[in-house]
Amino acid sequence: MTDFHGVFPYLVSPIDPAGQIRTDVLAHLCDDLIKSGVHGLTPLGSTGEFAYLNNAQRQAVVQTTIEVAKGRVPVVAGVASTSTADAVAQAKACQKLGADGILAILEAYFPLSDRQVESYFRAIADAVDIPVVIYTNPQFQRSDLTLDVIARLAAHPRIGYIKDASTNTGRLLSIMNRCGDSIRVFSASAHIPAAVMLIGGVGWMAGPACIIPKQSVELYNLCKAARWDDALKLQRKLWRINEAFARYNLAACIKAGLSIQGYEVGDPVPPQAALTAEERKAVEAVLRGVAEAVS
Repeated sequence: MTDFHGVFPYLVSPIDPAGQIRTDVLAHLCDDLIKSGVHGLTPLGSTGEFAYLNNAQRQAVVQTTIEVAKGRVPVVAGVASTSTADAVAQAKACQKLGADGILAILEAYFPLSDRQVESYFRAIADAVDIPVVIYTNPQFQRSDLTLDVIARLAAHPRIGYIKDASTNTGRLLSIMNRCGDSIRVFSASAHIPAAVMLIGGVGWMAGPACIIPKQSVELYNLCKAARWDDALKLQRKLWRINEAFARYNLAACIKAGLSIQGYEVGDPVPPQAALTAEERKAVEAVLRGVAEAVS
């Protein structure tokens, strides 16, 4: 299985007022992130507004990311649906485009049993020949992945990773203890990445890495080198970004941060709204403070 590790920014989906993906802007962002040292790219994560895009938009985002990456880093493409059949079709399409892995996300309207949740992720993994990262975010999802379901899915030959955004770091340790080496854990922005690395995580997939890629890579390298005092010192400084990310709409916050940095990524897809002028100033102040703190 391909070895996924390190910093995987959750890419935004730049969109113009007519609803077209700004592929040139996305390409520029992806290239800059790779040059900054990130270890992979994740289009169509939560920050990528997967729930708000149509099929053509999603395909444009994934295809552009893969074309720009050119194999320099792995691309793990988000797949999400309320329908198993649609999720399977998306996963197959991503593999055909050249994705190196799938980030499998479950959307749900009606509540689902453990058996139904498990069947959704298993169907995606059965449909492709590339590694699958299962994703759980109980804050936004109607149906969560229980520890029992995670343990059973970890036995699947293509399910080797989980990205957990539960905010419960103890749950991550429970997953590691229960599943051992059969599944590796990526942190989310809801967790403290350095703490997750300390207990055995392999990296993080998160939106803030889009706007602080070099600092995120530096933090990962410090953790890998077991320089924990230095890692925690840097982590405290970078945590201001995570706090801002949690305070505002996910896509709006990161899109505002990227806009401040010169990327014309546009506004979030309605009915989401862009940050207000006051909120944007707050994000700009956080970015400036982080830049000064780590310079």
